[in-house]
Amino acid sequence: MNERRNFMLFFVIVFFINLLVNFYIFSRTSTIFTSGNASWWIFTILFWVIAFAYFIGRFAERSGAMAIAEPFIKIGSWWLGAMVYLTLLFLLADLLRGINGLFNISEFFRFSWAGEKGKTAAFIVYLLSSVILIGGYINAKTPTIKKVSFQINKAIPDGKLKVVLASDIHLGMMISNGRLERLVRLINNQNADVVLLAGDVFDEDLGPVIQNNMGDLLKNFNTKYGVFAVLGNHEFYGNAVAAQTYLENHNITVLRDSVAFLPNGIAIAGREDITAKKMYGKPRKTLNELLASADAKKPFLLLDHQPYKLAEVAEHNVDLQVSGHTHNGQMWPFNYIISSLFEIGKGYGKINDTHFYVSSGYGTWGPPIRTNSRSEIVVLEISGTN
Repeated sequence: MNERRNFMLFFVIVFFINLLVNFYIFSRTSTIFTSGNASWWIFTILFWVIAFAYFIGRFAERSGAMAIAEPFIKIGSWWLGAMVYLTLLFLLADLLRGINGLFNISEFFRFSWAGEKGKTAAFIVYLLSSVILIGGYINAKTPTIKKVSFQINKAIPDGKLKVVLASDIHLGMMISNGRLERLVRLINNQNADVVLLAGDVFDEDLGPVIQNNMGDLLKNFNTKYGVFAVLGNHEFYGNAVAAQTYLENHNITVLRDSVAFLPNGIAIAGREDITAKKMYGKPRKTLNELLASADAKKPFLLLDHQPYKLAEVAEHNVDLQVSGHTHNGQMWPFNYIISSLFEIGKGYGKINDTHFYVSSGYGTWGPPIRTNSRSEIVVLEISGTN
């Protein structure tokens, strides 16, 4: 009951925020058309269908109506991105109009949205937003390979360990076979000892993944010791058990509060995502419980999808934690919120003797757009003490 109540509360909040933001955009855009005529009505109907397309698509997806879900999700995802920059640019224009009204700075900023200058201003706002979205789409579609080298305070068998990390792939309606095929190829080019997938491999519903047989591509990773994954919040929003089964059926070891040992004795542990507790009330294992089965003298690598409470992790015998989840905000200016919420919101960091890497992710959620970072695959080259 608590899960259902929390979901409904979250949905109501998101619904009304979406309604208010779109009403503001509509109020600045609808003046382009003469109120009440045929073009105004056509625009109004199309606008509000697009404004709620993502909601319509997600509900259709959950009901199994994929033919309806796909176009609505794709249109709605793009519109979510457009909403951000249309709102910011319209607010900037209104701010300049307001300041000009107080201080009479320039006739250039003296206009009403219903006038000819206002219509021109609205056109410019849409044009600038389109340029930003296209640039963000290119950023999202062209992943970068980031390489980070560091030394841990333990001996590593064979001297070095090459770990390739990918997180937040979000396979589904928006990110499909082409992007996955490229991910597998880029990772295989790194000749990794081990590949770690730090959660949100799937974007909630498995329907599009199964329909497009993405599992055949997931089986193509080539590594020395295998591929290990944890579940993220989006797997729990869909069906965590089904996600785990699908990954394991395609040669990926899923760690859910469990530890795996490589042939050289290195331990890789995966923590259950904190969403599991929020949804089902079951607490995840403590770090002490996970560490109990490991040799304290051997390297201990940890996957935890969400990078919360890193200072607590650094109090334990963990050499490296990898995470994802944040997307670095995905679109400016949300990266500032991320940096205020997390000790390490993106990239490499170190606390005490524990190394951390928080990936901005390979895929995207919602808008297929990144305006403050590139999609990334991370190569961690780890050396040890002699």
